[in-house]
Amino acid sequence: MKSVLLVGQSNMAGRGYISETKPIINERIWMLRNGRWQMMAEPIHFDRAVSGVGPAASFAEKWCIDNPKEQIGLIPCAEGGSSIDEWKIDGTLFRHAVSEAKFALENSELIAILWHQGENDSSAGKYKEYYKKLEIIVEEFRNTLGQVPFIIGGLGDYLGKTAFGAHCTEYGLVNRELYKFATEKQDCYFVTGSNLYSNPDGIHINAESQRRFGLRYYEAFDKKKHITAPLSNEYQQVDELLSREHTSSEKQYIALEKFTLGKISLEEVMETLK
Repeated sequence: MKSVLLVGQSNMAGRGYISETKPIINERIWMLRNGRWQMMAEPIHFDRAVSGVGPAASFAEKWCIDNPKEQIGLIPCAEGGSSIDEWKIDGTLFRHAVSEAKFALENSELIAILWHQGENDSSAGKYKEYYKKLEIIVEEFRNTLGQVPFIIGGLGDYLGKTAFGAHCTEYGLVNRELYKFATEKQDCYFVTGSNLYSNPDGIHINAESQRRFGLRYYEAFDKKKHITAPLSNEYQQVDELLSREHTSSEKQYIALEKFTLGKISLEEVMETLK
């Protein structure tokens, strides 16, 4: 099985409203939870009670389309509200991510690290030290986990305007540092956050945009190139992902979940298990 490490702050963990998009259910996508690989279900992260849709599910679903005979595991380690200083290599978040990734390496091959962080560093001139701090983090990830591709998501251009995102006035300067880093470092790729939309809070990427963002992450990973503009067909790709016919095992999983949540009767769930 292949695996992908998810790190950064809340827009990697996911805050898109689950009710606003169709779920991605795929028996070949797994997530690491309580030391076990479990079939993926969103929210993938549980860093907060408000966790929701992030970019990882659509990334993994697209990967499965291109790798029809393989399985992929997601390693959720992003932490909402975390600054880049909280990802220092001797800190809790970094050490936890490395620990989880090493655990996953016992029975998987790490193929990428997905990073999205910077909203917390988009004010008060903190962008000036961002490059150096990220450099130390990436180098240590690679010293510990191997020379895997590091995919960097840019900050959304909705920031700096309203609600909780209004304070992110220097998001463009952080994006400049992220892009510079990605273009100067080996096996690092930048993914634009342009033309994404936020929840009403003005800071968190909404569910629909997260589906498209995940496809951009995958395009950067798959093509080994920077994605500096929205994909020309990303809306169509999302529609195709979400309209895939479920397998019988996936249908049973969905039915059991609905039954456990009290949404369907025992008789209805038993029909799917025949």
